[in-house]
Parts: sequence; C-alpha cells; structure tokens
Amino acid sequence: MDANPSDFPLCPLLAKRYSPRAFADRKIEKVKLRRIFEAARWSASCANEKPWRFIVGQKGIDDTFERILHVLNELNQRWAQHAPILILVCATTTFVKSGKLNNWHMYDAGQAAVHMTVQAMHEGIYLHQMAGFDAEKAMKEFSIPPDAVPASAIAMGYLGDANTLPEDLRIRELQPRTRKPINDMLFSSAWGNPSDII
Repeated sequence: MDANPSDFPLCPLLAKRYSPRAFADRKIEKVKLRRIFEAARWSASCANEKPWRFIVGQKGIDDTFERILHVLNELNQRWAQHAPILILVCATTTFVKSGKLNNWHMYDAGQAAVHMTVQAMHEGIYLHQMAGFDAEKAMKEFSIPPDAVPASAIAMGYLGDANTLPEDLRIRELQPRTRKPINDMLFSSAWGNPSDII
C-alpha cells in the first residue's frame, strides 16, 4: 500500500499506517508484542489513571481468540479470523482513588490504542481497529465488571496479500484512501470558523 496521500508531509510511520483486512499467516514475536503493549502503558491519561484494559487472544494458544472473534459482527469475522492476534480494548469508568466517574476513560483508552498503533508500525505490524462488535455480548463473555466498558476490538498482524481476500473485501482494501479536508476539523475563535493555520 502506498503512503497516505496527505496534504503535508508526515512521519513515515503515520504516512504508511492504514487498517488492513489482509493479514499474513505469521505469528507475532512475543518480544514485539511486549513492546507494543509497553507503548500503551506509557500513554498519557487523566490523573495518570490508565483506565485501559486489554483482553488479548492469540490464535492457537487458548480459546480467547475464538471468543473475541465471536463477539465481532459477521463482516469483521470474515477477515479478522485470519489475524494472529485479536484484542478487546476496555476502559474502566471510575477513578480508583475516589470512585467518581472518569469522563475521559474512552478518550484515554483511545490514546493508548494510538500508542500501540505507532509502536506496532515501528515493528512492521499493522492494526485494524473495529467498532463492529457486540459490546453487551463481550461483557458477558469475558465477565467484564460493571465499572468497565468495551471500547473497541483490534485485529493485529503482519500485512498479508490483499488478493487473498474475497472480492468485495479486496475492492475495499485496494481503493484509494480519503480523508475530510483539514479545514473541516480545525477551527479558530468559534465552531465552524476555519483556522488560519491552513
């Protein structure tokens, strides 16, 4: 896959990052997995709470991989079954010390996933993050406590050959990537008022 068609030059890791559906039939070395999760550990969070938790399924190790796979929607199951690692990202909703609601738990879990993504790209490994899963089913399947919520699912692995995908998924995999213009996202003085940075 070519680098992202960005309007301005990016760090090479970000320039080539995308969310593949085609994964190679290759295990990820444990030393690399440790570095990827260590990157998440060092992500910023409100009050240093670190509200993220990861349920990790390694294909062929135990039944965790299959259990995560079965909480994904059918479309995601079609391709995610070929990844060597599936992850359920969860976030605890309250602060440990006070027991009060942590309104930033999802934001912080997302930041941790970004740290994982960048470290994984450094290791030559790709992540595909998914909202297409049944959160309620995941809560029951993994005995997730009431003060935690599933935030996303992630398929992780080495890049595979897009030509191995079914036709409909192969077309999606190879189509040019696009993004909204940055002026639709960058405001100054009031919502909707474009910034002069661009």
